[in-house]
Amino acid sequence: MKTNKLLSFTLNMSALGMKTEDITKALETPEEKRLRRLAKKAAKETKRKLKLIGYTNEDNPFNDPEFDKPFIWWKKYEALGIKNIDEIHADIERIRQSNIDELEKIRKRRQEREKEREERTKEMEARRRDEEAGKFRSWVDGEEQFLFKQAKLRSEVRMKEGRAKPIDWLVAYINASGNESEYQEHLVEPYRYLNGLRLSDMEDLQEDIRVYKQLDSTDNLEYWKDLEIIVQDELLKLKCYQASKNQKDDGINPSVAKEQNKILTDKTPSQLVALQAAIEKKMANHHEVIDISYWENLLAKVKAHMARARLRDRHKEILRKMSKQEVHNQSQPESMSDENDQEDDYVDPLEACIEEYQRGGYSPTLLNKKDVDSSLIINPDEDLRNLDIKRQMVLSQPSKLDKTSTATAAELQFEKEARRGMGSDEGILRIEENIVQDPSIASWSEKYRPRKPRYFNRVHTGFEWNKYNQTHYDIDNPPPKIVQGYKFNIFYPDLIDKSKTPTYTVTPCADNKDFAIIKFKAGPPYEDIAFKIVNREWNYSYKSGFRRQFSNNILQLWFHFKRYRYRR
Repeated sequence: MKTNKLLSFTLNMSALGMKTEDITKALETPEEKRLRRLAKKAAKETKRKLKLIGYTNEDNPFNDPEFDKPFIWWKKYEALGIKNIDEIHADIERIRQSNIDELEKIRKRRQEREKEREERTKEMEARRRDEEAGKFRSWVDGEEQFLFKQAKLRSEVRMKEGRAKPIDWLVAYINASGNESEYQEHLVEPYRYLNGLRLSDMEDLQEDIRVYKQLDSTDNLEYWKDLEIIVQDELLKLKCYQASKNQKDDGINPSVAKEQNKILTDKTPSQLVALQAAIEKKMANHHEVIDISYWENLLAKVKAHMARARLRDRHKEILRKMSKQEVHNQSQPESMSDENDQEDDYVDPLEACIEEYQRGGYSPTLLNKKDVDSSLIINPDEDLRNLDIKRQMVLSQPSKLDKTSTATAAELQFEKEARRGMGSDEGILRIEENIVQDPSIASWSEKYRPRKPRYFNRVHTGFEWNKYNQTHYDIDNPPPKIVQGYKFNIFYPDLIDKSKTPTYTVTPCADNKDFAIIKFKAGPPYEDIAFKIVNREWNYSYKSGFRRQFSNNILQLWFHFKRYRYRR
């Protein structure tokens, strides 16, 4: 019955147009279906492998009907006496595993060689970076020394021209203390140069002190730190006074400030140190501090008093050394024992003055008229008449300013033109280099007296964000500023031969090839003038700001240095 039903089903399917293969699939059991699919998958895999090799069992150059089966070296195993197929498969597996182990060893050796190569490369790069960083540091140190020297020369020029700033007197104090200046006779405690300064002047001085503290790498660092503390204290006082004047609530109450000053009066240095430690300990415990501004202000005053005390001690030591040196220069001891006696008998001039004052040594002595030379006595009325006569003589003489009023106006116009477009990243280059002048200059007409031309030069500085600086610095920790270019503006209003354009030459310094001397020559009545600049390759592109022209009696030479790409 079952056979008849199966036959009937097959006939019906055939009548419907189904193939025998489809009918077989429809009639197979799940197990038969699974086996059929596995066989089909194995056949596809064999076909794929044969396709990769390019040969089949029927078509291969070896005439091997079992080409798709794994190769077994039967003769080898027969010679070894191995006939068991399991042993043969085990030997094949052992050989395969041995090959895999050997390949793994080769891979590990290759990885070790690559790792060693990477380490050598990193070591070479680190060594190269260290060398470049050393060169860069030496170059930066040289540039800082150059900028420091320029700053000191500017101070000396302002001192000689009678337009000294407070920072110039503070620099002169250092030079005088080192027996390098003619201002030794004007030495006072350095913080006294701050007396009478306005708020704007004090702020400028604070910036100048920061520059010197950064550039001065000698033993004067503590000196500049103490001055910076004192300037900050003076700035606080001026701001408090300005706030009280404007009827603002900023700053500290005058009565409180008076109380603080009373606390600090007559305190010895050791007492000030102990007071500072106590204040810092109290401020560290936030639960005990109520008015934090009061204690911050008192701590700043303590630091300022300590800084003034250190500067006073330094000043006394300088005076003692200067007095000792003066005594040594005036006397010529016969032996070493005499020198030791002089050192033992040394008396501090300040203490001697105080002792003399206490004894009344500075009180004037009353003299009788007969004890005074009559030629030294001056009639006050006659002295006043003589003074009026001398004043009239001075007023009757032609003013030097009238002779040069036209030139001064032109020079002011020149300086206004040269200052145009000056940014915050540019400074003024005022320091000239001494050169040998042309002897023919002295033969010019008296009308055109030989003289140096007026000039207004600018130095452009800034950061250079090359690959090296991008790697080692960022915005919060910027690289040091370097000189990036110059702008020379030289004024020649009275040239005799206006048809000849002034020229310039650049000569590297013999003692240091990193710097050069740029010399400007225009002709009568102007002497040659020279400046020391950084010796680097110029960028002559006008798009980069290069300018070389002589117009309206002004020689303008503007240039920037080329920027080099950092290559690893």
